[in-house]
Amino acid sequence: MTLAHGDNLASTNKPTANRWYLAYTKPRQEQIALTNLEQQAFEAYLPLYKKFKKTEQGPVALFEPMFPRYILFRPGKPEQSISVVRHTKGIASIVRFGFEPAMLNDELVQRIRLLEQDRSHATMQELSNLKIGQAVRLKHTALGGVEGLIQSVSSKRVAVLLEILGRPTLVQLAHHQVEVADH
Repeated sequence: MTLAHGDNLASTNKPTANRWYLAYTKPRQEQIALTNLEQQAFEAYLPLYKKFKKTEQGPVALFEPMFPRYILFRPGKPEQSISVVRHTKGIASIVRFGFEPAMLNDELVQRIRLLEQDRSHATMQELSNLKIGQAVRLKHTALGGVEGLIQSVSSKRVAVLLEILGRPTLVQLAHHQVEVADH
């Protein structure tokens, strides 16, 4: 996760009630860190990102960390110290800029939550970058490089209208066999 200095980072002179700290987790231990922070009465948030994995039974929705190895947290009570977080199971370190812990404002965290909610309710077609009427180029086929227009998009196939030998021909292809044409 890349943080730029600016409006999204808190100054340490401001009250921290509406601020979140950022912790760096051990590899693939985001869920363990989340559970352990919550058990210590911290408010913790692990943004998840919905994606689809192709299986023999068809596409399956998976939820993975939006920012791998990062978790947001803040004290559950004003007097709670964040120093114990460094020793929490699943946490590698607290993200810092120099000696000051990195902080994100609540508004940014709310925008991340909205993005997560929108994406978690989206269908595979809504998340696909392939849309009806879009120009695409075939790849990894005997017709590699040939361009056509998408006629329909399903979870398994893309119907592309190609001009072959001067005639329009509808071809069914897997998503990975087409790419958006640069125009």
